[in-house]
Amino acid sequence: MPQDPHYARKAIGDIAPKLAELTDEVLFGDIWARPGLAPRERSIATVAALIALNRAEQLPFHLRRARDNGLTDEELVELTTHLAFYGGWPVAMSALAVLRQLDDSH
Repeated sequence: MPQDPHYARKAIGDIAPKLAELTDEVLFGDIWARPGLAPRERSIATVAALIALNRAEQLPFHLRRARDNGLTDEELVELTTHLAFYGGWPVAMSALAVLRQLDDSH
């Protein structure tokens, strides 16, 4: 999934144009592009935060992005298992359900 530089504008620009602009230009155009971490590492950090904070609505997008950034499903499951002990069992189980839904939607 190559990243569309105008993804947020297309997804939410009609209702929240400034948030879409900030998402496209600052978050993905700057923060994700900084050289201090590789995209794979940024995906690990992002998926871990979304799981630990129980932000399941954002998980499908970022799980796909993590795959695109080189993470395997086995690694995503291992990350989720690890987070069960730090973020809680319920959030890990919810994250696995989201990952399963991604696989079922192929």
